[in-house]
Amino acid sequence: MLIHLHIKNLALIEELEMDFSEGLNIMTGETGAGKSIIIGSIELALGGKVDRGFLREGAEESLAELLFSVSENQAKEIEKLGITVEDGEVILSRRITGSRSINKINGETVPVSKLREVAAHLIDIHGQHEHQSLLQKKKQLEILDKFAAEELNEPKTELKAAYQEYCRLKKELEESNSDSEARARELSFLSFEVEEIEDAALVIGEDEELEEEYKKLTHGRKIMEAVSEVQGLCGYENYDSAGESIGKAFRTLCSVTAYDEKLNGLSEQLGTIDSLLNDFSRDLSEYIDDFDFSEERLAQIEERLNLINKLKMKHGKTIEAILNIKKEKEARIEKLQNFDLYLEKLQKDMLSAEKTVDALCGCISKIRKEAAKDLSGQITVHLAELNFLDVRFEIQLERVDSYSANGYDETEYMIAVNVGESLKPLAKVASGGELSRVMLALKTVLADKDEVESIIFDEIDTGISGRTAQKVSEKMSLIGRNRQVICITHLPQIASMADVHFLIEKTVQGQVTTTGIRKLKDTEEVEELARMLGGVEITDKVLENAQEMKKQASDLKAKNCQ
Repeated sequence: MLIHLHIKNLALIEELEMDFSEGLNIMTGETGAGKSIIIGSIELALGGKVDRGFLREGAEESLAELLFSVSENQAKEIEKLGITVEDGEVILSRRITGSRSINKINGETVPVSKLREVAAHLIDIHGQHEHQSLLQKKKQLEILDKFAAEELNEPKTELKAAYQEYCRLKKELEESNSDSEARARELSFLSFEVEEIEDAALVIGEDEELEEEYKKLTHGRKIMEAVSEVQGLCGYENYDSAGESIGKAFRTLCSVTAYDEKLNGLSEQLGTIDSLLNDFSRDLSEYIDDFDFSEERLAQIEERLNLINKLKMKHGKTIEAILNIKKEKEARIEKLQNFDLYLEKLQKDMLSAEKTVDALCGCISKIRKEAAKDLSGQITVHLAELNFLDVRFEIQLERVDSYSANGYDETEYMIAVNVGESLKPLAKVASGGELSRVMLALKTVLADKDEVESIIFDEIDTGISGRTAQKVSEKMSLIGRNRQVICITHLPQIASMADVHFLIEKTVQGQVTTTGIRKLKDTEEVEELARMLGGVEITDKVLENAQEMKKQASDLKAKNCQ
């Protein structure tokens, strides 16, 4: 459920905070007061497209932030997306600057795609665009599948895996339908490549060892010159070397230690230095003796490395990759050498996979047809309650020519809204107001099946008025018993059913225009209803009508709760 909204520096909003409640949350206000800004800000925080013109003029950055409380099931689904949920709350925030946006979930920076993924589990926004999407066959099928989700979950999962295997085999079969001459050329080329790799007798890790040895040998002359020089400077072979000099110094000092005890310590230190230098000189000599520089070995290594690098350029970046590619080529060679048997097996596997896919598609289609009858019946009931006088609604399914991971069904929502009319596609019949009511009927039916706890209705009142508006308000109130509903409306009939009523208003101070929002008290709700009923002039009669409308709404809600 959406608990809190925080907006800063967006369009006409300088800074705004509001707390939402359970049930039906209504937002009203004069035309141009900024209702669309509120919805736009929510959409922005949910990962919607950034319009730089949406930033408040003169502001360096803007912010849209939403706080949700989530159920245990919602928390599990969100954590599957890699987001940690603490204390049953999720915070989505979107900070916009002139050049970029910073998106965060519970304080952790995320890409906007992740923001949208998480948002899909939290809230559902229905505006004119969503109503129009109802005309798309793909969307119609999605709604039907959501209605029958419990029965469809297992077979659709099985179909997805089976369809992937079917597509793989189909592609392999298509690629195998080459002529014999082309297969012979391919076999010859593959055999050459495999032989090339085999002749190389590659060993995993040898390239790294060879490169290390190559580096050592290529610098062998420089190494030996440096080591020999050090030996001359530090050894005992030359009369002026460090070893010879320190040895002579040590012997000289030892000759006089008997005359002064203090010289014993100095003599010991010098003796230690002489001993260390002696050890160093011996180790250096052993290194020189062991160092084996060979021009022939260097040439061998160069040749081997050139071969390995050539194979890497052709087949893979590592020796392991080259050997894996060799296995793949050998498998392909085996297929080509036994092509008839391979093709026969592939065709059998393909037919088997197709039968599996067809059977699963048939199973899914059967479930959908049963669900379509049930859903059609429920929608018809709700449409009648939404002031369709003689409505008939039917979901038709047709089989398409090809398979997909979603089956082989295509849906068409059919409706007849007048007496004597035949059923026609929804796209050819429904007006804006009728589409709004159909969507509302669907939302009512799906309310118990949808994990999303918050629904926003924008422009739900398009093309309706009078008694129809009253019926729509009752239906929205009914949805609000199981879900949080947030609705922007211009109709007093809908506003009267509010469990919580917010007023959006625009104020001008000096040369600055701002949009604000506040929660209305009981008397203020009546006054706002009167404004919506009476327009410019609010008479006592209009106030009376507003009070009566609010009382009737309260009585109806109390009755529905019994």
